[in-house]
Amino acid sequence: MDLLAAIKREERKLEKELAKLHGKLSGVRAAANALGDTTIKEVTHVKKRVMSAAARAKISKATKARWARFRAQAKKVAKS
Repeated sequence: MDLLAAIKREERKLEKELAKLHGKLSGVRAAANALGDTTIKEVTHVKKRVMSAAARAKISKATKARWARFRAQAKKVAKS
């Protein structure tokens, strides 16, 4: 019987949380309606950021240098 009571308590807790989330959702929807149709367009038309090949190469070079320093330090510590 304790297991059943625990399940019922958990169910009530989840129902309260669901009601709270529904309230927040309705608030967000009301704010979106107040702002008008512009919010829908802004959210749906987000451009994907594209990184240039030069930027990717620069990041790759910096990462390789960082790992080289890390490995050299680890090798120095291992010898000591």
